[in-house]
Parts: sequence; C-alpha cells; structure tokens
Amino acid sequence: MENSIETIWKQGFLKSDALVAPKLNDLYNQKSTHIIDKFNNRFRKNLIGLVIGAFFALGFTYLNEIPYLGIGMFVLLNLLAIVNYKVWKGLGEIDKTENSFHYLKSFDSWMKEQVAMNRKFAKFMYPAFFLSIILGFWLGGFGGSIPGENFVADIVANHPNTLLVFGLPMYGVLAIIIITVVLIKFGDKIYDFDVKLMYGRIFNKLDELITDMEEIKAS
Repeated sequence: MENSIETIWKQGFLKSDALVAPKLNDLYNQKSTHIIDKFNNRFRKNLIGLVIGAFFALGFTYLNEIPYLGIGMFVLLNLLAIVNYKVWKGLGEIDKTENSFHYLKSFDSWMKEQVAMNRKFAKFMYPAFFLSIILGFWLGGFGGSIPGENFVADIVANHPNTLLVFGLPMYGVLAIIIITVVLIKFGDKIYDFDVKLMYGRIFNKLDELITDMEEIKAS
C-alpha cells in the first residue's frame, strides 16, 4: 500500500518542520510504529475472540441444555464484534498523506472517539448480558417444562406467604431491577475498567509519546 504506516513513519519527521535530529526521528518513528501495531494486533485479536466466544457459548449452552442462554450470548457478542469492527475500519479513513506526527495525533483522536462511543454502548450491553443470562436460565432447554416456573412453584410451595408480582417473587423482581439499573448507571465505569486492563499500557505510552514529541517540536 503506497501510504502504509511504515512509509509515513519514514517520511514524516524528516521534513523541515518536523523533529530536528535524524537519529531522534528514527527513535520516535520506531516507538510510534510499535504502539500502533500493538494496538491494531490486540484490537484484531479481541474481535476474533468475541466471535469465537459467541460460537463457543452457543455450543456449550446447547450441550448443557440451556440453549436460550447461548442464543442470547451469541447475538450480543456478535453485535459487539460487528460494532467494533466497523469502528476499527474507520481507522483506515485517517488521512495518511500527513506526516507521522499528525497521523499519530489523528490516531489518538480516533481512539478517544471510539472509546467514548463504546462507553455509551456499554450502558446497553452490560444490562443486556445480565438479562440474557437471567432469561436463559429461566427458559432452560427446548420443549418440556420451564425451569423458572418450576423454581417459582417450589418457592411458593415452601413459602406460601411469598409476595408475587405478575406471578414472580417480588424480592427477585426487585433484585433484577436494581442490578439492571446499576449496570445501566455504571456501565461506562465498568467499560473503563475493562479498557484499562486491555489497553491501559498502550494508551499511557501513546500519551507519553505525543507529549514528548510536542515538547521537542516546541523547543
């Protein structure tokens, strides 16, 4: 590809308005290449992991006679993979005709935008995963009795005074509502924790590199 990342790194900082010493150029070019390559590789592996995880969940839950749980997980994991794949493809739309410093800044902006988008999406995904688990265990397998209804019948038989809401134990309904609301409220915080575990070191190195380069350019 004519405007590959490697080509940009080799040409960018050697321009007259870029960094000063060629050896310093090479050092920062190598660091930049390493960071973006590392991010791309990890992002791609995570996408593949989501798809593999979706099919594994489908097969595992089918074998264990809780297929509805697997179907819910399959749909949600693939939805997450599709959304993030489209986001990842957007990285290719960054202008590659700029020098490497500007490309790195553009990459940083793109990355922050996709993180912000996923933070909002997390407020839907985490509650959806939780509710799909509840529904999956409630419905059980294909055909036959419904485990959730049997569970409620056992509770009522052993505790006749149990308060019911739409045929469900009130305390169970309240617990599900509370957990769902908490996941909606703090879904973005949970996502931040997940991102920090997966990409925290890469993000920190990117921020440090951009700061160093800006200081050198300003000096």
